[in-house]
Amino acid sequence: MKKLCVVLSLLIVFALGSIAYTNIRLGGIIGKISPLDAASSVSLVAGTDTLKAQINQGTFTFSNLKEGVYTVWIKANAPYKDAVIEKVAVKDSATTDLGEIKLQQ
Repeated sequence: MKKLCVVLSLLIVFALGSIAYTNIRLGGIIGKISPLDAASSVSLVAGTDTLKAQINQGTFTFSNLKEGVYTVWIKANAPYKDAVIEKVAVKDSATTDLGEIKLQQ
């Protein structure tokens, strides 16, 4: 009887441990800015956290993001206007594609 209790206790501990340490699946956000030279920087805001991404040939990528809702801020070069895209949802293991973002003059 004692052995059975010990074995069951160990099984419960291992089961709880495996649930506690499951991998967090991360997502991302991608997009393309046009015209190619219109933006100087792209930032991502979630609560009080801010991330910046490099712009390469007009495209940007944010990766390793937790599931949630984000705001994308695009800082434009003159004569273009800054752009803000709010409520960008990221799901587990998925990349949200914002498509082409055309900055206005």
